[in-house]
Amino acid sequence: MMGAGKSSVGRRLAAKLDVEFRDADAEIETAAGCSINDIFDRFGEPAFRDGERKIIARLLALEPHVLATGGGAFVDPDTHARIKDVAVSVWIKVPLEVLLARVQRRDTRPLLRNGEPREILEKLLAEREPFYSQADIIVESENGPHNAAVDKILAALEARGDLG
Repeated sequence: MMGAGKSSVGRRLAAKLDVEFRDADAEIETAAGCSINDIFDRFGEPAFRDGERKIIARLLALEPHVLATGGGAFVDPDTHARIKDVAVSVWIKVPLEVLLARVQRRDTRPLLRNGEPREILEKLLAEREPFYSQADIIVESENGPHNAAVDKILAALEARGDLG
């Protein structure tokens, strides 16, 4: 979910694994030549999701790396299947109150612009949790340091036998 710390945790995890970190949202912005907010404003969410699907497919074909996807990416059937096929997926599960506090720090979340953020987050969580729960690894994270989530992910990867 937005505000879960995907980019922050992902950067730290990539450093520990000695691989590159890639952020799908940043790659989308680079490819589009504008911000995600601008993409939503100019072209709408369906166009954003189409671009997101293509960018993630391209990124998943690259050498092993840590990839932070946007919160809605894993809900897309094509993206979900591709991730399950070629990657280890991680859901950083964060309580609603923590997500809410984090997302309200900046106005960079287009899905939160048209209504009450708490209600929107609750609805998104309800819609997305069935998909997120299919992740290979689920890590519970609170409002503590992101290194704690990284350590949990590393332990889960080790337990699965994914670390060489």
